[in-house]
Amino acid sequence: MKQFAMFIVVALLVATAIQPIQKSLAQMNVDQKSTAQPVQSHPYVGMWITADGYIRHNLLPNGRYDEARGNRESAYKGRYEIRGNHIDYWDDTGFTADGTFIDGVLHHGGMILYREE
Repeated sequence: MKQFAMFIVVALLVATAIQPIQKSLAQMNVDQKSTAQPVQSHPYVGMWITADGYIRHNLLPNGRYDEARGNRESAYKGRYEIRGNHIDYWDDTGFTADGTFIDGVLHHGGMILYREE
C-alpha cells in the first residue's frame, strides 16, 4: 500500500511538471503560426528554381514555403519572412536557413535560384 501511495505522489508530481511544458510548446506552435504575415502582393512570392530544376522553392502568399528536391515533392515545408532583400526560413522540423535576393536571383545555401516565368 505504501508503494502505491508513493506511485500516486510521483505520478502527480510528473503530471504537474509536464503541464507547463505542454502549454509552453503549444504556445510556441501558436506563435510560430501567427508570426507568418500574408505577403500576397510581395514581388518575391512564387516559384524559384535552380538552373537544372532540381531544387524548387515555392514561396506561398501566406508566408509558408514548400521545397521540392528532384522527384521528392514537399521535401521541406515551413514558414518564411522577407525583409528587404533578405529571406529567413524556418522549416517545420526546426531547421533554419536564410538567403538574399540579388538582381532578381535568390542566393540560398550555396545555391542560385531563378524566378520561374
